[in-house]
Amino acid sequence: MTNMIINADILPEPLFGLVKAEKIHIRESDGVITMTPIREKFDCTAEVRGMYSDKKLTLDKFLEWKHADKELER
Repeated sequence: MTNMIINADILPEPLFGLVKAEKIHIRESDGVITMTPIREKFDCTAEVRGMYSDKKLTLDKFLEWKHADKELER
């Protein structure tokens, strides 16, 4: 099974005209491809998920760490 999110503007014109969203979730499973428009806006103030799902690390703190890492690389 494959999952991906793409920008709708890269779709061919016949498909692009049917989609009323900026992003499309594409899922392939057993040879069937499903395209679902993503209508909600991404909330960049949300907390980081996954490894840090205990909610002790906010997105702001994560970005601060990434910025510090980039500064050290220079």
